[in-house]
Amino acid sequence: MSIKEYLRYRKHRNSHIKYYSLHYLRFCIPSYFSQCRRDNILSQFTRMNLDEQNYILERVNYYNKLPDKYGSVKTEDNTMHHYLLSELKIHGTYNGSRARTTYVLDTWKIMRYFKQSYKAGFLFGDVTEIPTVPCFVKSRPIKDKNENSIILNLNKMRHFMFIKNDLKQFSEKKNMLIGRAFINQTHRKNFYEMYFGHPMCNLGNANKKFKEHPEWLVNPMSIEEQLDYKFILALEGNDVASNLKWIMSSNSLAVMPEPTYETWFMEGKLIPNYHYMKIKPDYSDLEDRMKYYITHPNEANEIIRHAHEYIKQFFNKKRERLIGLMVANKYFVATGQKDNF
Repeated sequence: MSIKEYLRYRKHRNSHIKYYSLHYLRFCIPSYFSQCRRDNILSQFTRMNLDEQNYILERVNYYNKLPDKYGSVKTEDNTMHHYLLSELKIHGTYNGSRARTTYVLDTWKIMRYFKQSYKAGFLFGDVTEIPTVPCFVKSRPIKDKNENSIILNLNKMRHFMFIKNDLKQFSEKKNMLIGRAFINQTHRKNFYEMYFGHPMCNLGNANKKFKEHPEWLVNPMSIEEQLDYKFILALEGNDVASNLKWIMSSNSLAVMPEPTYETWFMEGKLIPNYHYMKIKPDYSDLEDRMKYYITHPNEANEIIRHAHEYIKQFFNKKRERLIGLMVANKYFVATGQKDNF
């Protein structure tokens, strides 16, 4: 890949240099200084208007469904372990899984504000099961009784990417669906077996280890190139579809069945055919749905507008930090380690 091709491929993606330099620096600074600022940051909530307070509380209680009552939940059992915050280490192992660097750095961004003698449960990686005791996670199933999965904004370097400026309007794009996926899972394989080679689809596999269909293997495609298409595939992988955020910030339609997992992006709150183009779980109606929005561009543009409105809520960095602190603070109150919310 030439330098020009690499720069085009990296366009719209988060900067590794900026992310790691800032987060490693933050990791080296003693947490004492952040702890001194915590109460002042949390007090910002009391100075907000009622609508803003209700919005923030709704999100805090969405991510953290534990009761507000002090010491109301059990923190350990025989299968899950909790760790001192002081034990958060790069490349550390938590509950049997070695944590990727980004997970620890993103967790530390919030946990540095609390006493390092506090303990918490951590499940890092693509979490698809609900833990037996309350743990901080990146992802969880969208279903009832998932209150033990407390969501933080983890691995955001990979997942929280947004298009800065999509120069093409929906009507100017190709009447096709683009799909560039890492084929590992059966449901992704099923989609490709149905639609690879279809005249309305441009599909490719980025996983070189997948040998079953060598004809699917393609070179990486930049986000910029994918923006030439009206429809962009957003199939879940091990958990959520990592490309969903940037698709919803573009002028293309995200195409997917209703999600079954959610992260900080609150995929469980997305409304089918309002925020994205919904297809059936068996994918059988893909062509019909695409033809509908090709011939009804005004409805497609309404979905795009709603998607843009949805993602705007994540752009306020100070508010996102406050919500993250309140999610963690609620956890330490519910587990009996902190006596006020």
